[in-house]
Amino acid sequence: MADGTAIGLETREGLPDALRVLVEKLPRGTWEAHPNFSPLTRFWLDRHLMFRDVLGKLRGGSQAFLDGRTAPERYGRETARLAQFFLGELHAHHSIEDHHYFPVLQGLDARLERGFTLLDADHHALDGHLNGLAETTNGMLRGLSSADPKAGAGTLEETLGGFETFLDRHLTDEEDLVVPVILTYAPEIG
Repeated sequence: MADGTAIGLETREGLPDALRVLVEKLPRGTWEAHPNFSPLTRFWLDRHLMFRDVLGKLRGGSQAFLDGRTAPERYGRETARLAQFFLGELHAHHSIEDHHYFPVLQGLDARLERGFTLLDADHHALDGHLNGLAETTNGMLRGLSSADPKAGAGTLEETLGGFETFLDRHLTDEEDLVVPVILTYAPEIG
């Protein structure tokens, strides 16, 4: 589809040009200095940063275990804690966006409505990846007491790498769509 809504999360390289109309006028480097940049916007962007950070910690923990720098018990404990936090927080974050923020923002600029459809499709695609990540994490945890405890960790590392690519694509596109809408229209979403 030429409007960009058929561009899936797994293949998209960025927002289609038709959805970049506001971010072209308000590029990333200008956001925090804008008079409509609010504490809520800062909080929302910080949540995205936190998701990226936790995912990086999960990948780093897997790599440390695979390299023999972390004991299986510690790796399992830390991975279980971080994965549970990550999965729960990301699911809650997407739910708030889908049910509270996006409905308010979607109607502010008709040119960008397709972008919110794209983000909604991303959330559904990410749900499948989140389920896969949970299953792979659980498989790794069960496998820590097996004859080859690193097999599950290797699979988890691969899964985390793919998930990180999809999540970063989604978060970047979401930021490029949402923040300029907030800066341009200053909606009441608090």
